[in-house]
Amino acid sequence: MNPAQNPPPPPRPVVGVSSCLIGAPVRYNGGHSRYKFLTDELDRHVDWLPVCPEAEIGLGAPRPTLRLQDRAEAGGAEAEGSEAGGAETGRADRVISSKDGTDHTDDLAAVADRHLRELRRLDGYVLKNKSPSCGLYALPVFNDNGDRLRGTGRGAFAARLTALLPHLPVEEQGRLSDAVLREHFVERVFAHSRLRALLESEWRPRDLVEFHARHKLQLMAHSPDGYRETGRIVARAGSDAPEEIASVYAEAFHRALAVKTSRGKHANVLQHVFGMISPMLDDTRRHDLLAGIEEYREGQAPLSLPVALLRHHCSAEDVAWASNQTYLRPYPDPLRLRHPVAV
Repeated sequence: MNPAQNPPPPPRPVVGVSSCLIGAPVRYNGGHSRYKFLTDELDRHVDWLPVCPEAEIGLGAPRPTLRLQDRAEAGGAEAEGSEAGGAETGRADRVISSKDGTDHTDDLAAVADRHLRELRRLDGYVLKNKSPSCGLYALPVFNDNGDRLRGTGRGAFAARLTALLPHLPVEEQGRLSDAVLREHFVERVFAHSRLRALLESEWRPRDLVEFHARHKLQLMAHSPDGYRETGRIVARAGSDAPEEIASVYAEAFHRALAVKTSRGKHANVLQHVFGMISPMLDDTRRHDLLAGIEEYREGQAPLSLPVALLRHHCSAEDVAWASNQTYLRPYPDPLRLRHPVAV
């Protein structure tokens, strides 16, 4: 067997996580919010960095509840410089104790700064939804009377984390129930891990060229413009300073993979691979493969159908270049994500 068909196993990603999601009893009520996808599935393939910002700043469990309060209602101009909360609207909301009105915003945000060295070596982060410290999207924001003003808040720790590491794949628990969002997040985590492993090594320009070639189809499926941009950066790898190339390539690479894909973009990539192997197939196999791609394009089959057919045929025909494409194997095979029919 051609050894090129068996690239080395991908590095094991390191993923930050709200401690309660993997079973730590640190919630406000003294319980946890164990999330089975993380503990029963993803746990076998990643290493965790658990953090509970509220426990880390000394709030006990159980403890009084916290809530996001509008900046004008919680100190006005004093909160102007904070990056915590309200990230979706640019407003700096405050995290206030429901018991005595203590403002914990800056302490919660500072947890991210204290962990920054560890956070920079992460490949992703899963946050607890609906949490005034860790919630990522659409948290309710109240006035000082407890009346809800809007639903556009962001937790203090989550806001600081995403400000410090804007290209880190970050999701919250609730959204991972969506098959499309879950698969996109996991795909980005493993891609982030592969690139981090490369750039932390003593890489040479040819190593970056090889990495980029392996990720060609994956980049194209998310952002054809991003694929071209990263390609132009790789072309400068032999002339520009390695540190500069590493920085700009990583930023462009992560930005491209963060773009949501679509059924049409996937179908175009599948057709691209089909064109490569079509001359090696008989009429029956060509027909089956084209039918699988068309069924996916029309929303009648999951992406896993044409991908599995392509992997099979590329392996059978010893198409090393296609077999090494991360698009055909973006994460470990045992990781079951139930490729969604719709993208």
